[in-house]
Amino acid sequence: MTGYRTAPAAVVAAAALTALTALTGCSDDDTPASVASRAASVASQGADAFASATAEAGERFDDIRNGVDVKGDVKPGAVTLSGGRAEAEVTATNTGGSRKSFLVQVNFTDGDGTFLDAVAVTVSDVPAGGSGKATARSNRDLSGAVKAEVDRAVRY
Repeated sequence: MTGYRTAPAAVVAAAALTALTALTGCSDDDTPASVASRAASVASQGADAFASATAEAGERFDDIRNGVDVKGDVKPGAVTLSGGRAEAEVTATNTGGSRKSFLVQVNFTDGDGTFLDAVAVTVSDVPAGGSGKATARSNRDLSGAVKAEVDRAVRY
């Protein structure tokens, strides 16, 4: 389960577009190179936010030994906003032969699928053949049309 994840191109492109849009009011002294440099800096910050959020979730997956990939057995519910934070109920179905727990990474995205945040949540002690639920809550305030998707899940 270990591995390094890079920021998706959509995150970097969105950050660069935001930077270029913000830079349209620059002074006449700006050169194309200086504008491009500032845009690259903003894009890098977007990539850093993605890397930070997924790294924190990834650390929890690194601790799991002998886990089974069960992404297809976990479904996110609709997203609600509570106190500015996005929340989604996660349902894990245990197709195994004994009581198991699940570690699930939920990614929160906007209406266009652009990454906003990631969180890892544990669904504990799900009986064999049964289902369990947990609530995934974003690490920071989110707004607008937020969606939840299961990025990865392991049963252990």
